[in-house]
Amino acid sequence: MGIINVTPDSFSDGGLFFDPGKAVDHGLALEAEGADILDVGGESTRPGAMPVPAEEEIKRVIPVIKALSTQVKVPLSIDTYKAEVAKLAIEAGASIINDISALRFDPDMVNIARGYKTPVVLMHMLGSPRDMQMNPVYDDVVQDVYHFLRERIGYAERNGIRHEDIIIDPGIGFGKRLHHNLSLIKHLEVFKGLHCPILIGPSRKSFIGETLRHPADDRIEGTAAVVAVAVMKGANIIRVHDVKIMKAIARMVDAIKTVNSK
Repeated sequence: MGIINVTPDSFSDGGLFFDPGKAVDHGLALEAEGADILDVGGESTRPGAMPVPAEEEIKRVIPVIKALSTQVKVPLSIDTYKAEVAKLAIEAGASIINDISALRFDPDMVNIARGYKTPVVLMHMLGSPRDMQMNPVYDDVVQDVYHFLRERIGYAERNGIRHEDIIIDPGIGFGKRLHHNLSLIKHLEVFKGLHCPILIGPSRKSFIGETLRHPADDRIEGTAAVVAVAVMKGANIIRVHDVKIMKAIARMVDAIKTVNSK
Protein backbone atom coordinates (compact mmCIF):
# COMPACT_ATOMS: atom_id res chain seq x y z
CA MET A 1 0.00 0.00 0.00
CA GLY A 2 1.64 3.21 -1.20
CA ILE A 3 1.05 6.39 0.80
CA ILE A 4 -0.23 9.58 -0.85
CA ASN A 5 -0.47 12.36 1.73
CA VAL A 6 -2.33 15.32 0.25
CA THR A 7 -1.45 17.39 3.31
CA PRO A 8 0.78 20.30 4.25
CA ASP A 9 1.81 18.81 7.60
CA SER A 10 2.28 15.03 7.57
CA PHE A 11 5.28 14.02 9.68
CA SER A 12 7.47 12.68 6.86
CA ASP A 13 6.34 14.13 3.54
CA GLY A 14 4.00 16.95 4.51
CA GLY A 15 3.66 19.48 1.70
CA LEU A 16 5.49 17.44 -0.93
CA PHE A 17 2.26 16.29 -2.60
CA PHE A 18 -0.18 18.94 -1.37
CA ASP A 19 -0.65 20.12 -4.95
CA PRO A 20 -3.20 17.77 -6.60
CA GLY A 21 -1.10 17.43 -9.74
CA LYS A 22 1.95 16.40 -7.75
CA ALA A 23 -0.16 13.97 -5.73
CA VAL A 24 -1.46 12.32 -8.90
CA ASP A 25 2.03 12.08 -10.35
CA HIS A 26 3.22 10.53 -7.10
CA GLY A 27 0.43 7.96 -7.23
CA LEU A 28 1.38 7.00 -10.79
CA ALA A 29 5.00 6.66 -9.69
CA LEU A 30 4.05 4.47 -6.73
CA GLU A 31 2.03 2.19 -8.99
CA ALA A 32 5.00 1.94 -11.35
CA GLU A 33 7.19 1.00 -8.38
CA GLY A 34 4.88 -1.90 -7.58
CA ALA A 35 2.20 -0.61 -5.22
CA ASP A 36 -0.83 -2.91 -5.05
CA ILE A 37 -3.03 -0.28 -3.34
CA LEU A 38 -2.79 3.52 -3.22
CA ASP A 39 -3.89 5.11 0.07
CA VAL A 40 -4.97 8.75 -0.31
CA GLY A 41 -5.32 10.92 2.79
CA GLY A 42 -6.12 14.59 3.29
CA GLU A 43 -5.61 14.97 7.04
CA SER A 44 -2.38 14.42 8.94
CA THR A 45 -2.73 11.97 11.82
CA ARG A 46 0.75 12.53 13.23
CA PRO A 47 0.94 12.90 17.03
CA GLY A 48 -0.47 16.27 18.05
CA ALA A 49 -2.20 16.91 14.72
CA MET A 50 -5.29 19.09 14.74
CA PRO A 51 -8.47 17.92 12.99
CA VAL A 52 -9.22 19.17 9.48
CA PRO A 53 -12.81 20.15 8.54
CA ALA A 54 -14.52 17.72 6.20
CA GLU A 55 -14.90 20.42 3.54
CA GLU A 56 -11.14 20.98 3.44
CA GLU A 57 -10.40 17.25 3.41
CA ILE A 58 -12.82 16.79 0.50
CA LYS A 59 -11.19 19.65 -1.38
CA ARG A 60 -7.81 17.95 -0.99
CA VAL A 61 -8.55 14.33 -1.80
CA ILE A 62 -11.47 14.14 -4.22
CA PRO A 63 -9.67 15.67 -7.25
CA VAL A 64 -6.74 13.33 -6.66
CA ILE A 65 -8.93 10.24 -6.39
CA LYS A 66 -10.95 11.21 -9.46
CA ALA A 67 -7.80 11.65 -11.52
CA LEU A 68 -6.06 8.53 -10.28
CA SER A 69 -9.15 6.34 -10.71
CA THR A 70 -8.99 6.88 -14.47
CA GLN A 71 -5.23 6.34 -14.74
CA VAL A 72 -4.26 3.47 -12.42
CA LYS A 73 -5.20 -0.19 -12.37
CA VAL A 74 -4.72 -0.75 -8.64
CA PRO A 75 -7.41 -0.07 -6.01
CA LEU A 76 -7.59 3.27 -4.25
CA SER A 77 -8.07 3.57 -0.50
CA ILE A 78 -9.39 6.64 1.27
CA ASP A 79 -7.64 7.34 4.57
CA THR A 80 -10.35 9.09 6.58
CA TYR A 81 -12.55 8.72 9.65
CA LYS A 82 -15.28 11.00 8.28
CA ALA A 83 -18.30 9.37 6.60
CA GLU A 84 -18.94 12.34 4.30
CA VAL A 85 -15.38 12.18 2.97
CA ALA A 86 -15.53 8.40 2.56
CA LYS A 87 -18.82 8.57 0.64
CA LEU A 88 -17.57 11.14 -1.85
CA ALA A 89 -14.25 9.32 -2.19
CA ILE A 90 -15.99 6.04 -3.04
CA GLU A 91 -18.18 7.82 -5.57
CA ALA A 92 -15.01 9.35 -7.05
CA GLY A 93 -13.34 5.96 -7.44
CA ALA A 94 -12.00 4.73 -4.09
CA SER A 95 -12.84 1.15 -3.15
CA ILE A 96 -11.40 0.77 0.39
CA ILE A 97 -11.98 2.80 3.57
CA ASN A 98 -8.97 3.11 5.87
CA ASP A 99 -10.40 4.38 9.17
CA ILE A 100 -7.91 5.10 11.98
CA SER A 101 -10.83 5.24 14.43
CA ALA A 102 -12.12 1.74 13.62
CA LEU A 103 -15.60 3.19 12.92
CA ARG A 104 -15.73 5.05 16.27
CA PHE A 105 -15.39 8.75 15.44
CA ASP A 106 -18.26 9.08 12.95
CA PRO A 107 -21.38 6.96 13.58
CA ASP A 108 -22.34 7.13 9.91
CA MET A 109 -19.11 5.52 8.69
CA VAL A 110 -20.36 1.98 9.28
CA ASN A 111 -23.42 2.78 7.16
CA ILE A 112 -21.23 4.00 4.30
CA ALA A 113 -19.09 0.86 4.42
CA ARG A 114 -22.17 -1.37 4.52
CA GLY A 115 -24.12 0.55 1.90
CA TYR A 116 -21.29 0.59 -0.62
CA LYS A 117 -20.06 -2.91 0.35
CA THR A 118 -16.61 -1.41 0.79
CA PRO A 119 -13.75 -3.20 2.56
CA VAL A 120 -12.75 -1.30 5.68
CA VAL A 121 -9.54 -1.12 7.70
CA LEU A 122 -10.16 -1.08 11.46
CA MET A 123 -7.19 0.42 13.29
CA HIS A 124 -6.37 0.57 16.99
CA MET A 125 -5.63 3.96 18.51
CA LEU A 126 -5.75 5.41 22.01
CA GLY A 127 -7.64 8.69 22.07
CA SER A 128 -7.19 10.91 19.02
CA PRO A 129 -4.11 12.04 17.05
CA ARG A 130 -4.14 15.25 19.08
CA ASP A 131 -3.64 13.49 22.44
CA MET A 132 -2.74 9.85 21.71
CA GLN A 133 0.92 10.17 22.72
CA MET A 134 0.36 12.10 25.94
CA ASN A 135 0.39 9.09 28.27
CA PRO A 136 -0.32 5.76 26.55
CA VAL A 137 -0.69 2.98 29.15
CA TYR A 138 -1.59 -0.69 28.68
CA ASP A 139 -1.92 -3.71 30.92
CA ASP A 140 -0.58 -5.88 28.08
CA VAL A 141 -0.33 -4.01 24.78
CA VAL A 142 -0.68 -7.11 22.57
CA GLN A 143 -3.69 -8.46 24.41
CA ASP A 144 -5.29 -5.03 24.86
CA VAL A 145 -5.01 -4.26 21.13
CA TYR A 146 -6.20 -7.78 20.25
CA HIS A 147 -9.35 -7.43 22.38
CA PHE A 148 -10.03 -3.94 21.03
CA LEU A 149 -9.85 -5.19 17.44
CA ARG A 150 -11.99 -8.21 18.25
CA GLU A 151 -14.65 -5.89 19.66
CA ARG A 152 -14.52 -3.63 16.59
CA ILE A 153 -14.80 -6.61 14.26
CA GLY A 154 -17.91 -7.66 16.19
CA TYR A 155 -19.35 -4.15 15.94
CA ALA A 156 -18.76 -4.04 12.20
CA GLU A 157 -20.32 -7.43 11.65
CA ARG A 158 -23.37 -6.64 13.79
CA ASN A 159 -23.88 -3.58 11.59
CA GLY A 160 -23.89 -5.51 8.35
CA ILE A 161 -20.24 -5.46 7.24
CA ARG A 162 -19.12 -8.86 5.98
CA HIS A 163 -16.22 -10.48 7.79
CA GLU A 164 -14.38 -10.89 4.49
CA ASP A 165 -14.50 -7.09 4.04
CA ILE A 166 -12.67 -6.38 7.31
CA ILE A 167 -8.94 -5.64 7.54
CA ILE A 168 -7.27 -5.05 10.91
CA ASP A 169 -4.39 -2.74 11.83
CA PRO A 170 -2.73 -2.75 15.28
CA GLY A 171 -1.97 0.95 14.87
CA ILE A 172 1.80 1.20 15.08
CA GLY A 173 2.67 4.65 16.41
CA PHE A 174 -0.90 5.55 17.38
CA GLY A 175 -0.93 5.88 21.15
CA LYS A 176 2.09 3.64 21.76
CA ARG A 177 5.47 4.10 23.36
CA LEU A 178 8.61 2.58 21.85
CA HIS A 179 8.30 -0.74 23.68
CA HIS A 180 4.60 -1.00 22.79
CA ASN A 181 5.38 -0.71 19.07
CA LEU A 182 8.23 -3.20 19.26
CA SER A 183 6.07 -5.68 21.20
CA LEU A 184 3.24 -5.48 18.65
CA ILE A 185 5.68 -6.18 15.82
CA LYS A 186 7.37 -8.99 17.74
CA HIS A 187 4.04 -10.70 18.43
CA LEU A 188 2.17 -9.76 15.27
CA GLU A 189 1.27 -13.39 14.59
CA VAL A 190 -1.14 -13.24 17.56
CA PHE A 191 -3.50 -11.14 15.44
CA LYS A 192 -3.89 -13.98 12.93
CA GLY A 193 -6.30 -15.35 15.51
CA LEU A 194 -8.82 -12.70 14.46
CA HIS A 195 -9.00 -14.26 10.98
CA CYS A 196 -8.78 -10.97 9.09
CA PRO A 197 -6.02 -9.66 6.82
CA ILE A 198 -3.47 -7.68 8.82
CA LEU A 199 -2.30 -4.24 7.70
CA ILE A 200 0.71 -2.66 9.35
CA GLY A 201 2.02 0.87 8.83
CA PRO A 202 5.54 1.29 10.26
CA SER A 203 6.96 3.49 7.52
CA ARG A 204 9.49 6.10 8.76
CA LYS A 205 7.72 6.34 12.13
CA SER A 206 9.19 7.85 15.27
CA PHE A 207 9.76 4.54 17.06
CA ILE A 208 12.30 3.74 14.34
CA GLY A 209 13.94 7.12 14.82
CA GLU A 210 13.95 6.62 18.59
CA THR A 211 15.61 3.22 18.20
CA LEU A 212 18.20 4.20 15.59
CA ARG A 213 18.51 7.94 16.35
CA HIS A 214 17.62 8.71 12.74
CA PRO A 215 15.51 11.63 11.44
CA ALA A 216 12.31 10.96 9.49
CA ASP A 217 14.05 11.21 6.12
CA ASP A 218 16.66 8.60 7.08
CA ARG A 219 14.62 5.65 8.27
CA ILE A 220 14.55 3.39 5.21
CA GLU A 221 16.77 0.72 6.79
CA GLY A 222 14.75 0.72 9.99
CA THR A 223 11.49 0.54 8.07
CA ALA A 224 12.91 -2.29 5.97
CA ALA A 225 13.75 -4.31 9.09
CA VAL A 226 10.23 -3.88 10.45
CA VAL A 227 8.67 -4.77 7.09
CA ALA A 228 10.72 -7.97 6.89
CA VAL A 229 9.72 -9.07 10.39
CA ALA A 230 6.08 -8.09 9.85
CA VAL A 231 5.78 -10.09 6.63
CA MET A 232 7.47 -13.08 8.29
CA LYS A 233 5.02 -12.76 11.19
CA GLY A 234 1.98 -12.76 8.90
CA ALA A 235 1.22 -9.20 7.79
CA ASN A 236 -0.79 -9.13 4.58
CA ILE A 237 -0.61 -5.41 3.69
CA ILE A 238 2.34 -3.11 4.34
CA ARG A 239 1.59 0.63 4.21
CA VAL A 240 4.80 2.42 3.15
CA HIS A 241 6.29 5.52 1.56
CA ASP A 242 9.18 3.74 -0.19
CA VAL A 243 7.30 1.24 -2.31
CA LYS A 244 10.04 -0.09 -4.60
CA ILE A 245 12.41 -1.04 -1.79
CA MET A 246 9.76 -2.43 0.55
CA LYS A 247 8.10 -4.40 -2.26
CA ALA A 248 11.41 -6.16 -2.96
CA ILE A 249 11.85 -6.93 0.74
CA ALA A 250 8.33 -8.32 1.02
CA ARG A 251 8.83 -10.50 -2.06
CA MET A 252 12.10 -11.86 -0.68
CA VAL A 253 10.55 -12.70 2.69
CA ASP A 254 7.60 -14.34 0.95
CA ALA A 255 10.02 -16.51 -1.02
CA ILE A 256 11.68 -17.64 2.21
CA LYS A 257 8.31 -18.28 3.90
CA THR A 258 6.90 -20.37 1.06
CA VAL A 259 9.95 -22.36 -0.07
CA ASN A 260 9.59 -26.13 -0.11
CA SER A 261 12.55 -27.62 1.75
CA LYS A 262 12.41 -30.91 -0.15
